[in-house]
Amino acid sequence: MRKYLFDGRFPFEMAKTLFTTNEAAAALGVTSARVRQMILKGELEAEKFGRDLMISVDAVAKAKKRKTSPGPSPTSKAPVKVAKATKG
Repeated sequence: MRKYLFDGRFPFEMAKTLFTTNEAAAALGVTSARVRQMILKGELEAEKFGRDLMISVDAVAKAKKRKTSPGPSPTSKAPVKVAKATKG
């Protein structure tokens, strides 16, 4: 006898439509900590199964399409003009 999940699909079918935080992080090119942060901020939809957060393939695809702009890098600063000292 096979076990069914909430929507009637077999467990192996469910695994094809959900990502773990690590798998979602790899798909999005970010860390798993960033994925959890995105979930807490509401930027990424997820469901909790026991102790695991599971993210749908659709939610990952939406997050990938979303335009994001990175913050300033710690080494990039506006150029500073230095006045030369004049002798005189």
